[in-house]
Amino acid sequence: MSNQSSERPAGFTADAADAQIHHAERKHEKYEQLIARTKDIPAIPTAVAWPCEAHALAGPVDAARQGIIEPILIGPEARIRKIAAEAALDLSGLTIHDVATESEAAVQAVTLAHDGKVHALMKGSLHTDVLMHPVVAGTPNLRTGRRISHVFLLDAPSYDEVLYVTDAAINIFPDIETKRDIVQNAIDLFNGLKGASRKADEPRVAILSAVEVINPKIPGTTDAAILCKMADRGQITGGILDGPLAMDNAIDPEAARIKRITSPVAGRAQILVVPDLEAGNMLAKNLIFLAGADAAGIVVGAAVPIILTSRADSVSARLASTAVGALYGHHLMQQKQEHNA
Repeated sequence: MSNQSSERPAGFTADAADAQIHHAERKHEKYEQLIARTKDIPAIPTAVAWPCEAHALAGPVDAARQGIIEPILIGPEARIRKIAAEAALDLSGLTIHDVATESEAAVQAVTLAHDGKVHALMKGSLHTDVLMHPVVAGTPNLRTGRRISHVFLLDAPSYDEVLYVTDAAINIFPDIETKRDIVQNAIDLFNGLKGASRKADEPRVAILSAVEVINPKIPGTTDAAILCKMADRGQITGGILDGPLAMDNAIDPEAARIKRITSPVAGRAQILVVPDLEAGNMLAKNLIFLAGADAAGIVVGAAVPIILTSRADSVSARLASTAVGALYGHHLMQQKQEHNA
């Protein structure tokens, strides 16, 4: 497994939306479709850890009003009610668990998820590492057989589909076993959100590098080849992999044609797997700041999805993150029920 520092606090500080982002007015059809799909499922019980700033409280309150989640607010009740009053937020009908500290809020949120009382977690205004510590190292915790990873769902106006970019926030220098988990987590998220059940529905996964040929001096290219062979051997399932692919021939059909790359993935990728956190973070920020993309984000690979939002997120991105968490939380709950039946 990769160095444990990839799950320690430093690994949770790479937020693609860590500065206020001003976008020109535009439509958000892809996000609106995600949010609309939550109308077909019940509101998902969601533990909101430490919603102690107006933005952190407004998000779950708005999502509750739209029937996306059923939030359980965990933090100092008097402070939460004061923030709600100052921001004109209606907390009627919402449950508040009164705890005094951020770490207590995180532990209680994880415990509720472990006990099956909630099916998603949401980060409030506490630091990400405070929330993630009991997820991966607490007793109880939410570990599964895989490494956890982060997926950005980017709504770029110039691309026809939501782009899944992973991992740009948690695993710093993932080894090949961790990359296998990163790929599988993203595939499972895609299939869980899309309801993919046939080979034709499976996501197209591009393993990115600087070039599209294998060069032993560029480790990302050899890792890409290994991951593709792992998919051939059934060690990664549910997706169609190709790599190494450079960014241009992963998403642009003309670039793939010019390079003479014949592949079901090249030119039309849906999931972009980056070689390391730095590359992923730069890719996500380029898409946000230069391509005008909105970025929803979620942590997967734990027993329940973990919704990470930022004060810099637009309203549509915040709701989209919540919708992703609700839809995937519902999918995982159904899978568990079917397994136990």
